[in-house]
Parts: sequence; C-alpha cells; structure tokens
Amino acid sequence: MAQVVFENVYKSYQKNGNSDSEPGGAVLRAINLRIHDGEFMVLVGPSGCGKSTLLRMIAGLEDITGGTISVGDRVVNTLPPKDRDIAMVFQSYALYPHMTVYDNLAFGLRRAANPGDRTTQAITGQSAKGKSKPTLHPAIETFLVEFSRKLPKGWQYVTDREREIDRQVRLVAQSLQIEGLLTRFPKQLSGGQMQRVALGRAMARNPQVFLMDEPLSNLDAKLRAETRSEIVQLQRKLGTTTLYVTHDQTEAMTMGDRIAVLNNGQIQQLATPLELYNRPINRFVAEFIGSPPMNFIPVQVKTPLLIQGLGNEPGNEFRMTLMEKYEPLLAGYDGQDVHLGVRPEHFSYGVPAPKNISIHVEMTEALGSETYIYGRLINSSETINSTNINSNTNIPIVARMSADRDIRVGEIVWLSIAPDKLHLFDPGTGLAIC
Repeated sequence: MAQVVFENVYKSYQKNGNSDSEPGGAVLRAINLRIHDGEFMVLVGPSGCGKSTLLRMIAGLEDITGGTISVGDRVVNTLPPKDRDIAMVFQSYALYPHMTVYDNLAFGLRRAANPGDRTTQAITGQSAKGKSKPTLHPAIETFLVEFSRKLPKGWQYVTDREREIDRQVRLVAQSLQIEGLLTRFPKQLSGGQMQRVALGRAMARNPQVFLMDEPLSNLDAKLRAETRSEIVQLQRKLGTTTLYVTHDQTEAMTMGDRIAVLNNGQIQQLATPLELYNRPINRFVAEFIGSPPMNFIPVQVKTPLLIQGLGNEPGNEFRMTLMEKYEPLLAGYDGQDVHLGVRPEHFSYGVPAPKNISIHVEMTEALGSETYIYGRLINSSETINSTNINSNTNIPIVARMSADRDIRVGEIVWLSIAPDKLHLFDPGTGLAIC
C-alpha cells in the first residue's frame, strides 16, 4: 500500500498556447493534500468543482499543468496509467460487455507481467504456494490458453499462471458474494451486481491505490445505503489506500476517515466528518455539509455578548445573549453585521419572546419520527397580526422538529435556538468567526 501526495497541483485547459502553471480559469488551483497509507479519503463538492478531474490526474487519464503527484515513493506525473499500480472504479462501471463476469475480473490479472499473490495475501493473509515454472515458451502458452478458452473445460489448456488467476478471481468473487454470477454477461446483471463486479475487477489486482468516481450514483436509495457500508468494510479488510469522489455529503460523512471539501477548484477544508460538521471553516462548508443545509440569518453584534436584529428590519425586536465562550471571538465585531448560522436540528419549539424567532410555515414534510418545517422569517412586530405576512424578511428557514406536534401550512411557529450550537460568519470573507 502507499500514501498519495499532491504538492501545489494545478490543472487548466490551455488556450492560445499559454503554458503558465497557474493560468486564469484553472480547473484546479494549489492542491496540497496528503492521503495516508491505508486511509479512506473522500473528495466532496458540487458538480464542476474539480473532484473527478483530480481523480483522473492520479490515474494518468488527465495531464497535470503544474505541481507533482506522488504515489508511494514515486512521482507519477509522467508515468503511463498502466505503470502507476492504481485501480479505478468508474461511475458507469465500464465493464466489457462481450466478456463474462469471470473474464472481467480476470482481465487485469491476465495482462499483468506477474499476477503474483498480493490479492491472496490481502484477503486471506496467506501467500500462494506450490507454483511451478512453465515448461513451454510464454508466447506458446499464451496462444494455447487463448485458443482453448472457449472449448469444453476438459479440453482447455491451463497454465500454472492461469490457475493462480482463477484462484484470485474466485477469492474476490467469494468476498463480494458474486460467485453465482461468474458465467453471466454485464447485460444480465442488475445495477448493484455490476457495481460489485467493477469493485471486484479493481480488487483482483490488489493495487497500491483504489480510485472510485461516484460508483454508487446509479443505484437506488436502499441499495446505495447497503453498498456504501460494504465498500467501507472491504476497504478496511484490504487496507488499501482509497480516494473516493462523491457529490453526496451523506456518503462523504458516513464513509470517509477524512473528507476534503472542494469548491471552485480549491480545497476549502480537510478534516474528519464530525469536525467538518461541528467546526466548518467557512460558510460554504457549513452550508454544504449537513442535510438539510444550515440556515443563515443576518444579525448585528453588540459587544460583549449580544446579537440583535434580522437584517435591520424596522420593528424587529430579536435579541439573543450569547454564551461567554464567544466573547473574545466577537471583540472586533462590535456594531458590525454578521451571519448567524443555525442547523435545522438545533431549533426547538419556543414561545413568543425576543430571544426566539418566528416563521411563516410554507411547507412541511412528515417523516414519521420527525418533521421538516420549511418557512420564512417574519418580523416579531408582524406576528401580532398573523394576516400581515407579506412583508417578511424573505429569509428561508428549515427546521427539523419532533413529530409530536401537528404543524399546518400557513401557521406561524416560534422557534428557539440552541445557544451552544450556533455559528457566526463574517459576511465579507465568509470565514467562520465562531
């Protein structure tokens, strides 16, 4: 296994012969990232942020504009894909339609100079033994194997090398529970089965690094939940360094040892799932990580520990006293506007009071164990007359509440904010204040 290191990596599609290392409009900019040996790293971000491009650069399918990428102790910038000892699982699975599942799994092993026994060691912890040297010239053996492959089993010419490949293929098929599919073709498989075959083809080679480009995006919701846990278990069993790309933050939070959040070609934050959730470095990360996303409310700071107002609307009486731990962080923000961030699960039902907010309910989603409430903030002075709801502050709010109360569309609901769970962001830079 091996670590993967990005050092000041850039990627752009040059125009007019420009060869600068950091041209305007670069797809990826200043990527510095170290993926530890055996780590499950997830790259997450919106469409077009450069996730898949970064993955393809490791695999050698995209050229690097600037910087270096190392796999283990080798810089792989100029190495062809076949020499990088990397296996990639594509979003479309990319199975060979004219080959059976068995031949798809064996394809990479048959083209390796020496299939060896690394797969056997990885899955069982034991080395292959009892290998004998071929007695015929390799070219003759290859011809006999290819010529006799479609003959009845008793007529096939099988080399020691092919026996080793067969053993590794069946070992991988057993670990993925696809032994009964080995004689089928891809068109005879379901989406989940094709996904397992694609994983198995990568596993069979036991490379230094696994690359996975949104491999679950074509599966239904239930199968996605089942398969992502299986992928994590397999990765832990094999101990192979894995880089997994997704735009689904739920996948990222449940699968990764660490997560790198990308946006506009740059890494916004690299941290563990819980650190990203509890201490986002900026507003983008706070909004992207979490489902539904974090709510943002404009407020004004009054030191030492008071925030007030909702967008400075006339008649607004919102005032909230913060916990003492926030005082040193807000010392330089007296009288300034900031954004108050509250996750949907950190609201609770409240009563009319200056420290609470009120919303006009526009939609509800009852999920049985909980209810999502979608609405918009209204000024506290307007709640006296519930018919006057058209002059609200137009700030959307989502709250995840218990299902013990029946909320109707059009109702005005008061919400209390958990004082130890709030976040504040600088509106100019978007960086987290606390």
